[in-house]
Amino acid sequence: MDENSGWPPRLLAITTFLLSKTGRLARARLGDRLAREQLRLWHVAVLTALADFGPAIQRDLGTRLGIDPSDLVAVLDDLESAGRVTRRRDPADRRRWLISLTPAGESALAAVDRAAEETHDEVLAPLSAAERDLLHDLLRRVLLHHDTRPSAP
Repeated sequence: MDENSGWPPRLLAITTFLLSKTGRLARARLGDRLAREQLRLWHVAVLTALADFGPAIQRDLGTRLGIDPSDLVAVLDDLESAGRVTRRRDPADRRRWLISLTPAGESALAAVDRAAEETHDEVLAPLSAAERDLLHDLLRRVLLHHDTRPSAP
């Protein structure tokens, strides 16, 4: 199969090339599905962080996700205008914003789960269930090994 792919065999022997091309393919396909829900990947990152860890101080949320503060404001503006998050002053320190997930945000996450599953099924079609699990575990290990974000607040 490789001989007929059009890719030079030496290029197909470079794992980081394969990761890059596959990552771009998966990101584009997931991005297309998310766009149908008026979502982008940073929206998903914020929604999932709030669902998994609960309400968060805006600054801490940006640090946890590695999002630049000005970019985070734009993401939160989008999510708030769609009713998916609320932003209110932190009662413990009025200078800080407390971000919370809304029921609409939780519903959006259900759509994200469907989009992710459809994308996995499409992109990983040539792999068995066991191979998909192994690939996931290996990629997770590599990512976490190289994670330079500060520890969770």
